[in-house]
Amino acid sequence: MIQLALSRNSIPTKQPVWIDSRPKLVNLIKELANEPLLAVDTESDSLYSYFEKVCLIQFSTPYADYLVDPLSVDVSSLAPLFADPASQKVFHAAEYDLLSLKRDYNFTFTNLFDTMLAARILGWPRYGLGPILEEYFGVKLDKRFQRHNWGQRPLSQQALDYARLDTHYLLPLREIQIKQLKEQKRWQEAQEAFERQTQVQPTHKVFDPNDFWRIKGSRDLDAQQQAILRELFIMRDKIARKIDRPPFKVINDLALLHLAKEQPRTERALQEIKGLGAKLLQHDAQHILKAIQEGLTAPPPQYHSNHHRPDEDTVIRYESLRQWRNMLAAERGVEPDVIISNNALMDIARYNPQTLTMLAHLGVLGNWQFDRYSQALLDVLKSVPVQSH
Repeated sequence: MIQLALSRNSIPTKQPVWIDSRPKLVNLIKELANEPLLAVDTESDSLYSYFEKVCLIQFSTPYADYLVDPLSVDVSSLAPLFADPASQKVFHAAEYDLLSLKRDYNFTFTNLFDTMLAARILGWPRYGLGPILEEYFGVKLDKRFQRHNWGQRPLSQQALDYARLDTHYLLPLREIQIKQLKEQKRWQEAQEAFERQTQVQPTHKVFDPNDFWRIKGSRDLDAQQQAILRELFIMRDKIARKIDRPPFKVINDLALLHLAKEQPRTERALQEIKGLGAKLLQHDAQHILKAIQEGLTAPPPQYHSNHHRPDEDTVIRYESLRQWRNMLAAERGVEPDVIISNNALMDIARYNPQTLTMLAHLGVLGNWQFDRYSQALLDVLKSVPVQSH
């Protein structure tokens, strides 16, 4: 057991090992293959690129910290490491990291420990990594690097220090949490939650022109303004793809709304619209004007919600299940989805199982959840009055 008192220090003095070549990566994989515990994190460039990618992979063992540069070396050979059930991979808030690594490299994961999930299951009031490191290890993360451009090279020493701290303390933190999880008899619950996390799957980014309806204020426009907004939305995405920048950094949503309302017809008029940078106007003013012109002659777009509302009986069952779940969470001092997720509750409400066998066949509950909550769930469903139609 790692003693907490031994871990309370500031930024570690030993420098992290930078891995940016094939020979270095081969040696690293050999070293990590013998480690039963690996702390892992990633950094991506979602705030700076249209085509988001993993820009840094951090590893920590009890003896060293490693920073792997996927922009300099092919990291696909890490696949066996992540898939190896003999070593436990310790993340904090693993979902985003797993989705990113699966998207970019098609990795699979086994034997996961997520310190954020553990903190939530334990009912810790603060479960972000920054507050946890400050409370348990006396370490303060520099919040400036939460929005850092990890795709730029070289990375500053401050950025490297921040990146290595994301994994350096995860292994002693895991020891603290395992002890508490076992004391609270939450260990099996946590293990099931970790296993569910390994099953998350990325969805490929697909541009939908009708997503312009998601812009706040779009439905307050008149029909012609909405048609213009749609054309501008399409135009913005084309520019963003071309220069590999997030769409909101090309033109923000508020500027798109102003363009749709004001409908400028000249480059001079465009300069009066707030939020349009000089570089954008220099290269793409004509594209903006063309989109406005096309919107003026386009048929008004029709709003179609992608959300399929369930039938009334399902909604009533779902609300009853949700109230039961929320009350249980409040008694335990955790957030509701720690008990059972909303998606699982909706599946149960939709299929309305009447027996334990039927509930088990839905496959939405882990073994621990089923043992603990199955009968209560059936009791809630049976207590819901049948609606007359």
